[in-house]
Amino acid sequence: MNKSPLKLPEFVILFALLTSITALSIDAMLPALPQISADLAISDPLDSQLIISLFIFGMVFGELFIGPVSDAIGRKGAILLGVGIYVGGTLVAMTASTFEVLILGRIIQGIGASGPKIATRALIRDQYEGEAMARIMSFIMVIFIMIPMIAPAFGQLVLAIAEWRYIFFSFLVLSLSTGIWLIVRQPETLLPENRIPLSPGKLMKSTGRILKHGKVMCYSVSGGMIFGALLVYVSTSQSIFEDLYGVVDNFPLYFAVLASSVALSSLINSQLVMRFGMHRMVVVALSGLLLFTASLFFFALPYNGIPPFAVFMVNGFFIFLWVGILFGNINAMAMQSLGKMAGLGASVIASISSLVAVAVSISAGRLYDGTVMHMVIALSFCGITALILVLVAKRSKAGALLPA
Repeated sequence: MNKSPLKLPEFVILFALLTSITALSIDAMLPALPQISADLAISDPLDSQLIISLFIFGMVFGELFIGPVSDAIGRKGAILLGVGIYVGGTLVAMTASTFEVLILGRIIQGIGASGPKIATRALIRDQYEGEAMARIMSFIMVIFIMIPMIAPAFGQLVLAIAEWRYIFFSFLVLSLSTGIWLIVRQPETLLPENRIPLSPGKLMKSTGRILKHGKVMCYSVSGGMIFGALLVYVSTSQSIFEDLYGVVDNFPLYFAVLASSVALSSLINSQLVMRFGMHRMVVVALSGLLLFTASLFFFALPYNGIPPFAVFMVNGFFIFLWVGILFGNINAMAMQSLGKMAGLGASVIASISSLVAVAVSISAGRLYDGTVMHMVIALSFCGITALILVLVAKRSKAGALLPA
């Protein structure tokens, strides 16, 4: 049921922009990492990955409270609270004179970005259910991915005319403009009679019930595995293209080519999920991901872990094609059993997923040795684990959750 006066195109664009704050905050920074390392005297090049990973780490903390807040004060207020915190973190990072202060700003940014990320999911859950919700999520995912496709090019363009701090200024403009758009156009979807007051006791009980819900937990960890594998590639992508293949100026172009596969698959998923169902789409996608990961491994072996560039691009394109199908469906499957606990549930799901993703990203990122084998290890481990968990979740008989 759609209770929003917004027509579908405006609804999708607004919430895609709000959720894309997270992706933009990651991908637009990639071309700036070498300049930031030089400007702030970062001695170990691998430490620059923390600019990406610790943003996600900040989201873990934000996601822990944004969900319950959205259940208590409404989705719209929670989104705006997150935008406000994000603006504060952006100002800290933009004016940082040391690496430590920059990291602090990035963590605060991550905390704030969890507001739009989590509360928008709960808002969509208020208005849509089942396959229809998955279809809307896929539409949003198309725009969500289109923005990161151009984000590195945008970051590189900013660096051509100004310093890296102006990338943060662009984050400021986006967050403020989408916040104003939300205030003016989108009504609240969680009616007062359906809100859950903040109560530490009830919150702990409700959280405990979610953590014990086998189906929700399996999907949450599965989503974290897929996100973590993607984050491994993103955080090391510039090193891969520049160090392994000598691609510097055209890095945003090739990054966009691989990202376009995710947008394409999300569009395909929006058309197929209503016919075949979410579970079947996820199982096929995970199988495809593992197949092309194996292909990348066997092509890399004769070349000391560095496959020919064309081989890397083709396998990467199809790997991320399957990733695009996974994102919207796994999130929708995890949310499906939450009922009126959508806000808190989305918070717990996202916190677990982000925590898993950060652990995978930092661990596998440190394995980078000038080859693509760290990607193969991450994709294989995460893909197999996610497939097992999805199959276990399918057999779970756990029903919909009710507030404690």
